[in-house]
Amino acid sequence: MNGSDLSGFKHHRINCNLSGAINAKSARTAAAHMPPERKTHSSNQPNKPMNTELTITEETARFELFQREAKMLAASTLIPKEFQSNMSNCAIALNIARRLKADPFMVLQNVDIIHGRPSFRASFLIAMVNASGRFSPLQFRILGEGDKRECIAYATDLKSGETIEGPPVSMQMAKDEGWSTKAGSKWKTMPELMLRYRAAAFFARIYAPDITLGMQTAEELSDTVAPPSEPRRAVGREITAAPLANPYESALPALEEPTQPAEAETIDPEDFN
Repeated sequence: MNGSDLSGFKHHRINCNLSGAINAKSARTAAAHMPPERKTHSSNQPNKPMNTELTITEETARFELFQREAKMLAASTLIPKEFQSNMSNCAIALNIARRLKADPFMVLQNVDIIHGRPSFRASFLIAMVNASGRFSPLQFRILGEGDKRECIAYATDLKSGETIEGPPVSMQMAKDEGWSTKAGSKWKTMPELMLRYRAAAFFARIYAPDITLGMQTAEELSDTVAPPSEPRRAVGREITAAPLANPYESALPALEEPTQPAEAETIDPEDFN
């Protein structure tokens, strides 16, 4: 190989090395400027089955922990009897507590089962509205006397500063709806308290439906839902069944009544003398 060939070979190697270095640098630069979503997609693509498996494992672990919590609460004697030894009911109460971000024991103490339906106590609903951080403490305006006495629940919206009011509740409404005419109704003995409870329930249902969760208060269910009636019994004519005839009776031979055995004759020994 002459000098000119050797010089050309060296130049070729130098150019190749420079080209390779430039390509590697370009690749690093392109990776650095790659959008984050593409990086995440490319890096996570091989691990997708593993991530799915981890997600299933985490969900299973959470469910098992949820079951243990419900089982622990069901074993307590400090909760209402509808939840004692009933893990399913306790699991539902736990779900409600998590949705409201409230203490599970407090929820268990304030959920009543009325005619088979869960309900919040009105005092608990008022406490949840006050603790939501969206309103000022709930206030009540009382107007009128007698059947025209009414109550309006109101509060200030902390975001807008506006005063918002719920629908008015009156004694005439309680009479027209049949709340105060039911046997044992608290509207007869504690009308002032019942007016406030019902007004607070109306306010929460309109302005904070995420707190009520579509449930009524225990006082509402007691006033509006009729207790389950006894199953009706069919009433009809009383039919006396005739004795069943024996279809083979005519084919059977008539049985003679058994005769009484004849009395043995008594012999007097003197007759042989």
